[in-house]
Amino acid sequence: MFNCLRQRTSLLISALFLFSTPSLADCCRDQSATRDNPTAIGGRLYDKWWAELDLTAPSITHPAYPTTAKNSGATTWRCKECHGWDYAGAEGAYRKGSHFTGIKGISAYKGEDLARINALLTDTTHQYDRFLNKHALNLIATFVSEGQINMSNSIDLNSKKANGNAIIGQELYGEYCSRCHGDEGEDLNFGSKLKPEYLGPLARRNPWEVLHKIRNGHPGSKMGPKQMHSGNNMRRHHLDKVRMNEPMPAMIKKLTLKQQTDLLSYLQKLESE
Repeated sequence: MFNCLRQRTSLLISALFLFSTPSLADCCRDQSATRDNPTAIGGRLYDKWWAELDLTAPSITHPAYPTTAKNSGATTWRCKECHGWDYAGAEGAYRKGSHFTGIKGISAYKGEDLARINALLTDTTHQYDRFLNKHALNLIATFVSEGQINMSNSIDLNSKKANGNAIIGQELYGEYCSRCHGDEGEDLNFGSKLKPEYLGPLARRNPWEVLHKIRNGHPGSKMGPKQMHSGNNMRRHHLDKVRMNEPMPAMIKKLTLKQQTDLLSYLQKLESE
């Protein structure tokens, strides 16, 4: 009788553990749900639409890209290339340097009617209907209207320092980021083998890009072990924590802007070996 009682107790404890503890699959489904947010998808299209949609990159320079600017080819079709990661264009982080175009930002269209933004995306200046269908265009319009933030409230334009709480950010990093990026932010190399660039240095060099990607995710990203093993972009990873080809989650609805800024502040403190 006592053996039977012990077996029932053991089964009960196992059942309680099974139904009270979220599985890795549950966590991945939750992160997938945040990534599928229309505003976040629009943010990734704003970043690099052909990578998000698995399309061939344009082979020509955008006809409206200034001839005095320094880039050419596909990158000139990225919305961020003219309007910036901070959406401030020539008045923001792209006011100087290799990405300067003199083109203004998009803050005036925050809260704007989607039909008006769609009309701009398909006018003779922007011409995005040459490559994108109405659904994709509407997602970009959704981001422009609903996904913009004033990044100057989170990042100092001159020092590039985020004004969050790094202690809180460290807790958030452990919960949401370390599974793919590692405890020190060095599991993913965004550069090359000869010139590696890890999360900490990137957050210090271009905090606006990192905050944009914290909010919206990285276009077409697959951050699990298979991707980490390709080329020279892998250092080490946690096989027990990362699902194969798991995409970078979008935190636009998962974390508050304050928490996103806290996370960025912690990323800026990560050092590389």
